[in-house]
Amino acid sequence: MHINGSRFKAQASRLTVLCCLLSAGCLFTACLDDDQLEQDDSLRGNFEAFWQTLDEHYCFFDEKGVDWEGVHRKYAPLFDDSIKTQFELFNVLDEMIDTLRDGHINVYAPFNIARYWSWYEDYPTNYDDNLVHDYYLGTNYWYTAGMQYVMYRRDSVAYVRYSSFNSAIGATNLDYILALIHNANGLILDIRNNGGGSLTNAVTLAERFATEKTLSGYIRHKTGRGHNDFSKAEPLYIEPADDRMMWDASVRPVVILTNRHCFSAANNFVQLMRALDGTMTPDSLGILFPKMIKICGDRTGGGSGLPFESVLPNGWPIRFSACPMTDPDGNSTESGIDPSPGLKVDMDSVSTFQNHRDNIIEAARQYIMLNTRAPRETAKSE
Repeated sequence: MHINGSRFKAQASRLTVLCCLLSAGCLFTACLDDDQLEQDDSLRGNFEAFWQTLDEHYCFFDEKGVDWEGVHRKYAPLFDDSIKTQFELFNVLDEMIDTLRDGHINVYAPFNIARYWSWYEDYPTNYDDNLVHDYYLGTNYWYTAGMQYVMYRRDSVAYVRYSSFNSAIGATNLDYILALIHNANGLILDIRNNGGGSLTNAVTLAERFATEKTLSGYIRHKTGRGHNDFSKAEPLYIEPADDRMMWDASVRPVVILTNRHCFSAANNFVQLMRALDGTMTPDSLGILFPKMIKICGDRTGGGSGLPFESVLPNGWPIRFSACPMTDPDGNSTESGIDPSPGLKVDMDSVSTFQNHRDNIIEAARQYIMLNTRAPRETAKSE
């Protein structure tokens, strides 16, 4: 995994001895290789192993304001009398996950997966798949590398739908897509309901909008077992893709559509693109113009901690956030990233079902047409 070529690989290797993909919708994870699981394979032993592993390696206790010692005091006495089965153990671990409010924490039992989903369940959906496919993509869209794309004839705005960062992005695929839409007035990248995937794919896509090496954020690693034992923040950068088709966002704006279902690698992608917004790009005469890369829709779901995995004594894999990442200003995006000023937009049910109108897509089109610097052509009927 990387932010700058092999940079992420080097950083991750300092923390782990094994990198692996855990499951669809997850970032790359790694298996901790230390002696933190010295508990026996009993119900109480597995509870203690789970609590201790997170106590020593989880990275967001202070940010979440969680009294992890208090969680132990609450649940440990239950194992003296009332917890008698593996199903009851699982339910306790599931409740403990809820206290951390982190979608990157899971326990994988043979019969269920413990998870926290309230990071998006308590918010408006702000996406209608049928509406997008029936009225914005239609039946003649092009499709490659997990991306569906069209050019709207009425305003020559390109629309690209990318639903999962698990879908591998090939460099040649991106070259073709950008070549086919390069004359558009602007580009809409719709990643709503994108729950994440490979961070490598997020970087590969974001690189096509970079003009020069740009600071994209920072990462810290756990250096000890205390809750605040972290390394010095290390900078992360994004650089242009060498000798590849690029998109000039200083001429043709890019608007990224988001909702609360954008999590993990999708949240990271938004952070990368936000870091590029406003950076200066010279035109053919050497005149500098700022990139126009905006976020439209709802706040993302967050998930900025790099997730890692371990295994309980009973063999249940567990996953949790171990390395905190921040934006270039040092701000955490664990709880999500807000839309750009003036582009917080919610979908309206009346507009959706009666007028077949996606308010978020239409707001993005309006922004593009008001700000594009591309040569204008005569409007066409759509």
